[in-house]
Amino acid sequence: MTINYTNVHLRHEKRTILSGVNLQVQPGEMVYLTGLVGSGKSTLLSSMYGDTPVYNGRAMVMNNDMRKIGRSKLQYLRRQIGIVHQELRLLSDRTIYENLDFVLRATDWGHKNLRQERIEEVLNWVEMPDAGKCYPHELSGGQKQCVCIARAILNHPELIIADEPTGQLDAENGERVMALLDEVRRQTGCAVVISTHNMQWPEYFPGTVYVCENETLIRKSNNQ
Repeated sequence: MTINYTNVHLRHEKRTILSGVNLQVQPGEMVYLTGLVGSGKSTLLSSMYGDTPVYNGRAMVMNNDMRKIGRSKLQYLRRQIGIVHQELRLLSDRTIYENLDFVLRATDWGHKNLRQERIEEVLNWVEMPDAGKCYPHELSGGQKQCVCIARAILNHPELIIADEPTGQLDAENGERVMALLDEVRRQTGCAVVISTHNMQWPEYFPGTVYVCENETLIRKSNNQ
């Protein structure tokens, strides 16, 4: 199982964000987290890669206990997770190629030729083969989000976490981004967990839907 949360409690300082969270995510599964702004979606996502501590309960992510995980194991776990943040977090003073190469060098991809080959692969996969020479400001919002997906899959992740990946996009670009995430899930068997306000996406790209409300997580449907 990719994610297995049982009776998990999440809080910020002394304020409870979510309690009694039960969430199971299988390899290759598409999971949607929905709910109002401030309901805990982003907090739940960030707990999956160790940015938010877990209090109480059992929280396993790819066989790692998130309540006990040490720094070195956490760094290794994060290399197995592709993260698409709300903020794109592209380095504005570097080209797209340099942005992607920065990730590979930081995760111990040694030889320059191997890094270049992998960067070309992921840019071709998101249908942006010529984007490597561009700077982030030269790309549209949809193009930048596709680059972020390319960045997320660089290390062949077992899990992709995407926080409102279409929130700032128009309908056409939003659908393109969702199609890319669904395609990588189907092709590689990785799990994809997405927070979203757009309830069209589970209809277009079926998956399991949860809602964050009243400090709890409720399973609504499974359309896969």
